[in-house]
Amino acid sequence: MKAPARSAFLTNACIALLVLAVAAVCFLPSGVPAASLADRVYYNGDRQGCRVSLMFNVYSGGEYLGGILDALAQYGYKATFFIGGCWADDHASLVKEIAARGHELGNHGYFHKDQSKLSYEQNAEEIASCGSLLHSLTGEQPVLFAPPSGAYAEQTVRAAEGLGYSVVLWSKDTIDWRDHDPALIYRRATQNVQGGDLILMHPTAETLEALPSVLEHYTRLGLIQSAVSATIAGADHT
Repeated sequence: MKAPARSAFLTNACIALLVLAVAAVCFLPSGVPAASLADRVYYNGDRQGCRVSLMFNVYSGGEYLGGILDALAQYGYKATFFIGGCWADDHASLVKEIAARGHELGNHGYFHKDQSKLSYEQNAEEIASCGSLLHSLTGEQPVLFAPPSGAYAEQTVRAAEGLGYSVVLWSKDTIDWRDHDPALIYRRATQNVQGGDLILMHPTAETLEALPSVLEHYTRLGLIQSAVSATIAGADHT
């Protein structure tokens, strides 16, 4: 098969798989959920353990990711990067580097929409399209979904679950996208930190500056910094 024909075949195959995935979710039974929303979303991990997780939501800040990855490598830590699909489409090499360094990839929707306002079908399309792209770039299928801005509703969680995702929020928010102050980011990431904490960050210059001190603090406390999937294993959702 010639190269152009092969490329067209692969593109069409990806589109077909995406359509099938969304269709499968949309035709799932829409009855009463087995548990309440709060019981189906992770706000923290296992409180009985000593793991904490940094979760980076990524729709910008590619210029700081290399430094963040280097800092994590220096301390031997792994994090979870929740990647926006439209960003990944323009920064494929960075997505591949994150995965190649052994970090966990999470789904952050394709266009950073308010998923609480989307229909069930629209939620499924946002999640499935991002997941399909990340899988095509890295060969890894994400299993965690972090809704943009933490906005979700019943139809969001049901769509994510239908696609095989666990929905994850956070227990500590550094608000680094707004407050560009390394000292403040450090304090929010470390104050009263305990096992099971999920600490939300973004790739910013100030986060990169604060990160080594944050990691040193976790090390002093004997906390294990790990990917989100390991921290939430066996945890209650609330």
